[in-house]
Parts: sequence; C-alpha cells; structure tokens
Amino acid sequence: MKAKVVLLLLMMTFSAPLLAGNVSFTANGPDDEPKYGQDSIQCLTNISLYREFFKQWKKSGYRSESVKDAIKPWRWVFLNCPKASLYTYVDGTRILGYLIQNAASPEDEAAYIDTLMLLYDTRIKYFGQEGYVLGRKGLERFGYNNSDVEPTYQMLARSIELEGNEAEYAVVDLFFRLTIEMYTSGKAEKSLILDNYDLLTKIVDYNIANNKKYGSYYESVKGNIESSFEPFASCEDLIPLYTQKFETEPENIELLKKIASMLDNKGCDDSPLYFDVSVQLHKLEPSAESAFHIGKMMYNKQNYTEAIEYLTEGLGMEDPEMLETCYFALSDSYKNVNDFPNAVKNANEVIKLNPNDGRPYILIGDMYAEAAGNCGSNDLEKKAPYWAAVDKYIQAKRIDSSLADVADQRISAYSKQFPNAEMIFFHDLSEGQSYTVQCWFTEKTIIRAAK
Repeated sequence: MKAKVVLLLLMMTFSAPLLAGNVSFTANGPDDEPKYGQDSIQCLTNISLYREFFKQWKKSGYRSESVKDAIKPWRWVFLNCPKASLYTYVDGTRILGYLIQNAASPEDEAAYIDTLMLLYDTRIKYFGQEGYVLGRKGLERFGYNNSDVEPTYQMLARSIELEGNEAEYAVVDLFFRLTIEMYTSGKAEKSLILDNYDLLTKIVDYNIANNKKYGSYYESVKGNIESSFEPFASCEDLIPLYTQKFETEPENIELLKKIASMLDNKGCDDSPLYFDVSVQLHKLEPSAESAFHIGKMMYNKQNYTEAIEYLTEGLGMEDPEMLETCYFALSDSYKNVNDFPNAVKNANEVIKLNPNDGRPYILIGDMYAEAAGNCGSNDLEKKAPYWAAVDKYIQAKRIDSSLADVADQRISAYSKQFPNAEMIFFHDLSEGQSYTVQCWFTEKTIIRAAK
C-alpha cells in the first residue's frame, strides 16, 4: 500500500511505493540538468543555510530546535538541485528520522518513512554506491517495519551481492536473521539458510582476518550467525537437502565444494554423501583439497592404506587448519599401519603448524611407549622408551590443558614401567642423569625410577 506523503514541513511531491526497485521520484528538472540545478546561486545559498542549522543541531547532540530551521532550505535543495551534494542525503536521513520520531499521526509517520526510503533511492540515482546504500536502507526499513521482512530481505540480498566482503557487519547480521524468518514464515526453502550461511561466514571470516577497525564486530556477528544456524545444522538436516542438490547438479564444481566444506565443518564427514561428493569432485577437478576430503573419509573408515594415498596428495593445500587436520590424520594412519617413523614425521608437522595442539604429542608418546620391549639389547634399554613417552605426555598437557586427563592416565600407567632403582644402579646410571634413547627413534630424556 502506498503511503501519502505529508506536506506539513516537507512540501514535496513523491510517488512512493515502499518496495525497493519500484520507486519513482519527481524533482524539478530533467536528469541531465546542471549539478546545481537551474538556479545555482539559490542552490548554494540553501545548502549553506541548511548546513549551518544542521551543524548547530548536530553540535547539540541532535537535541536543539535548530533542526526545524534546517528543514525548509534542505527541502529546497533536495527538490531543486538533487545532484549538488552527497550531504543532502546523509543529513536528510537524520532530518527525516527527526520527522518520523515527531510525527503527529500514524499516517504522517508512514509518509515520512516512505519519504526516507525514496531518499535512499534518489541517493543511489545520483551518487551511486548502490550496495552500500541499499544496506543502510534495509537497516532503516527494518527498524521502522520489522513485520514485512521480504522487501527488506531483498534489499539486503542485493546489497551483499554488490558489496561482497565489504558488506557492513550490521547488514550481514540482519540479513541472516531475516533469512531464518523467510524460512520460518514459509517464504523460502531451508536450503536458503544453508546457502546464506555459507556466503556470510566467508564474508565474516574475511573481515575478522583483515578488517582491523571492525574485526571484533564481525566476530560478534559470527557468534550470532552460528547460534542462529545451530538448529538447522544437524547432519539430519544437511544431508537430505544436499543429497537433492548433489543429485540435481552432479557436475557443478562450486556446489560440490560447498557441500563438502559444509559437511566437513558440521561433523557429517562419515556420511556416504560426503564420500560420494568428494570422489565426484576429485574426478571433475583433482586438487589437494578434494584428495584431502577423500583421504579423511578413508581415515574415518579405518582404511588407512588408502587414506595415506589421498592424504599425502592433500598436503598441497594452503589452508592451515585443513593442513593441520590432514597431517594429523596422515600421522595416525601411518601409526596404524606400523610405519612409526613416518607417523612421527607427520606429527611433527602438526606441531609446526599449531604449537598449541597437544594431540601430536600424545600420538608420539603412544608410539614411543609401544616401542618399549622392542628396542635395545638389555632390560634397561628395552624400558627406556617409557621415559621418552612420558616426556611427550607431560608436554602435551602443558600446552593443551584439555588433554590433561588423557595425559595423566598415560603418565600414571607408564611411569610404573620405568626401570626400577636397582636396574638403574646395575647399569651404572643414576636418577636425574641425561640419557639418550636409541631405537627407531632417538630422544634425549632424564633417567627416572619406577615409583
């Protein structure tokens, strides 16, 4: 429904449907008129006049009555020289906000809101920045009308399409909220939530990493998005939706990448769909990333030999988090086929990528403990690997407190397997002395007696 534009203070003529994209604006003069209109002196005079009153209003914290004196000359500028200054629109949003807040009736308020929407569209017409301005327009519209979400959703969708990684954090936040509302109100399929989640998390992650000024705000938005998405993020929700998409477009490489990434992030990487998508993606576009996804599936199925083949190919990835996961799975796969040297080698790569990850230390410690009894030529040398193993467990819990219980259980068990005091004395050694374990690995450690 069109709202009548009140004349009260504005004295304007508008044709104003509320929906973006269907707006017409009647101003004095054709689009190709001079920047300062037909009367440049009058235009500049009114700009100077309204700006002076506006500055006084701004200086007062937008509390003084000087805004009333700004309205008439601002109105003249907007109607007669709309190309003259961007300030006409920046200041105009404040002026119209004042009029909306102080409207005499609901009808007047609706008309002022309608005028505000036209102000944004006219700004786009003369000054561009469509993506940015549509974002601001959508935020304003939702602030005044949060019941009719679809037009606002479409505004923000277009804004984000144009702005990409430059989309403002408030726009991103509201857009995902409206995405959920579009689905819950029956105006969109659940797949829209998945698609927009994927789109927005990329924008948010980019800004967290690169936007020094507002990065913390994007972090907050990411938390909001994750919280809102959680009810729709179960494997039971994701797999049927993505199965249908996969069957419909099995040759769509970008879609396959999106599906593989989403299933991986949400812990659905043990599903047949994840495997089928990964194999198809690797077939269409062989890459380190697709090899990693297949290798991870093989690893989860405990097909360690096949996992090693694909995970090794996956080491060409650039993403550090995915690379860390790849190295760890590769290390554990080598451990499970009893290739301990290669297992340790890849575990050390995990440590290089993330020095705060205690898991590789646990893994190395387990292999050292397993070597006990198979190393050396005497009873002490066969037990010496337990010293090296416990060293790794101690290091694991020191850097990663979440592994403290796991590490302590192993420390308690394997400390009992240390050489006893008599054995240490028999080999002409003493507690606290430095010792080098010689096995399929070489490690410096400290001699300790079983307690």
